[in-house]
Amino acid sequence: MPGFHVEHFGCRAARADGEAVSDRLRAAGLCERQPQTADVVVVNTCSVTAEADRAARAFIRRTHRSNPEARIVVTGCYAQRAPEELAAMDGVAAVVGNSHKGLAPQIVLGLAPRIAGGENFVGVQSLLTGGNIPGQAPIWVDDRFAHSFIEEAQLAPGAQTRPNLKIQEGCGNRCTFCVIPQTRGSSRSMPAAAVMKRVEGFIAAGGNELVLSGINLGRWGRDLSEPFDWERPSLAGLVRGIVEQTSLARLRLSSIEPMDWDGELIWLMKEYGGMRLARHAHLPLQSGSDAVLRRMHRRYRPWHYIEKVMALIEAAGPELTVGADVMVGFPGETDGEFEETLELVQALPFGYLHLFSFSPRPGTRAWALHAEHPVPFSKVEERMGALRALAGEKSLAHRGQFAGRELNAITLHTPEELERRGCTAALTENFLPVELEGRLAANRLVRVRVSGLNAVGALEAVLAEGQYEATAMSVRSKSVPLKSNSSPVSLASA
Repeated sequence: MPGFHVEHFGCRAARADGEAVSDRLRAAGLCERQPQTADVVVVNTCSVTAEADRAARAFIRRTHRSNPEARIVVTGCYAQRAPEELAAMDGVAAVVGNSHKGLAPQIVLGLAPRIAGGENFVGVQSLLTGGNIPGQAPIWVDDRFAHSFIEEAQLAPGAQTRPNLKIQEGCGNRCTFCVIPQTRGSSRSMPAAAVMKRVEGFIAAGGNELVLSGINLGRWGRDLSEPFDWERPSLAGLVRGIVEQTSLARLRLSSIEPMDWDGELIWLMKEYGGMRLARHAHLPLQSGSDAVLRRMHRRYRPWHYIEKVMALIEAAGPELTVGADVMVGFPGETDGEFEETLELVQALPFGYLHLFSFSPRPGTRAWALHAEHPVPFSKVEERMGALRALAGEKSLAHRGQFAGRELNAITLHTPEELERRGCTAALTENFLPVELEGRLAANRLVRVRVSGLNAVGALEAVLAEGQYEATAMSVRSKSVPLKSNSSPVSLASA
């Protein structure tokens, strides 16, 4: 049977794109293989940093060396930003930007006639919009992003126990360091009816935990005209609709910008946190310095950020796991400005941090700022070291408080090394990694008792005595009453 491989780079939303492509290719009769034996290899790229670009190029070169007959199709953010650069690489058969990612499955089949059904594909060349260079791979890229959603894909628990449902694409913010507006366009939302249909399909397929994701998730619905539940479409309204109108056992929210955690969304954490809504909030920080945030054109100040985190903890309780992205070495960052970031991180109960150094991206305002005021590499490394140490301390402190306590969790696909030790990989409802004693299949909702932390900081746990398994069936057997959308005054302005 003809085979394909999709290699993922980048964020949760990009992963959701790649999974949707995989779903369409499987439906066309292809089987999944490793890149060394696949007939077609789809490289789903990221371009948020120069390192992401390098990693994608390196993978393309390795794949072409190990499997020179494979047709390599490159898509994603790097494909949108620099298509000609990728089209010139050996082994690349097509470059499909985010603007045409919805057509990627058809293009894959059309460019590889030996793939099942490919010989019957008609119209690929009529979709070609780029100025192709003779001898290079064809390019599908434009700036309209009319074909950027792959809405046909239906999610089910499989390779990913907790798949991402991407409900929003693009970003209307203009942060000076970011290429996302160039590579994904302005904010666009999947209609509410389509979202609900996919949630119901996931439940019907036996799914227990679903992750809502997007490039700028908090902006979902703002571009939609039709009302949802007789109100203006909003992420909070959609979350409430999923929790109250479906039997999904657990919903998790991926990264949401600080200013988009409005009062109603925070109040939902109080209503459903720890039950149907995961007590996990990721708020990108980038910097704790007001001056740096202004140079970044971020739409909040440090005190706004602190208010949002504290409001979330007040709503969901101290079991809430809070995560953040922090950037080091933004152009002109002084020692004093970096100390402000350290102080803010120290002051808040973060459960984890995603740390990365500034990477100048062509076409952004920060590209010019970097040329004018670069931060020396030695300074960046020194600051990264200080933040890594602090992040490690914060993570251990947060996880350590759960020793001896019981938590809800979902079992995952267990790595071989862990299986050999007779353990199961799991993730708690509040986003903590678990090594669970005993062998269990993936996609089971379980209650675990935490005994401590292992050497790598994961929770060690056993099934709780007389353990309660919160199966989707038990949730479905209950009547879920609709509740008022009103929020308490104390959180309304949060």
